[in-house]
Amino acid sequence: MSNSEIKFTAPGMDNETASKTIEVLEKRLVALLDLQLTLKHIHWNVVGPNFIGVHEMLDPQVDAVRGMTDTIAERIATLGGVPKGTPKAIVEGRSWEDYSLGKGLVLDHLKALDKVYEGVNGDHRTAIERLGDIDPVSEDMVTGQLADLEQFQWFVRAHIESGSGELSQ
Repeated sequence: MSNSEIKFTAPGMDNETASKTIEVLEKRLVALLDLQLTLKHIHWNVVGPNFIGVHEMLDPQVDAVRGMTDTIAERIATLGGVPKGTPKAIVEGRSWEDYSLGKGLVLDHLKALDKVYEGVNGDHRTAIERLGDIDPVSEDMVTGQLADLEQFQWFVRAHIESGSGELSQ
């Protein structure tokens, strides 16, 4: 079943609005599934000074993002859609390149992760704007997620920020 051909949705929402909402949420689902896997990849491959602090910082982020993916997927199902969480759906739904670092130093991974969060968080903000016009429930859900995602980015930036507030390039 295509998510553009909704047969039923939440009471009070028409099928066209549900389809538009699901379209936005599908992109967030792909981004969060990709982020979850990327965070775990970094967790396994980070080395060097401050290794243990970063290694231990990432698992709670993985767990939180996993919860976000579940929330988004269940909202898609609530609206009559079919959440797609297969590897193929993730790859086909991405508009960005795969995370390129393998085993690497803390600073290198955190600089790359900051860019990942920049993309995910920026796209979450765009989704909030779109959802504000069509579904306040989904808008509120994504807004709550963004608060956590921005805090996670702040945790990352605290490791790559200088005393004068400049981010390490």
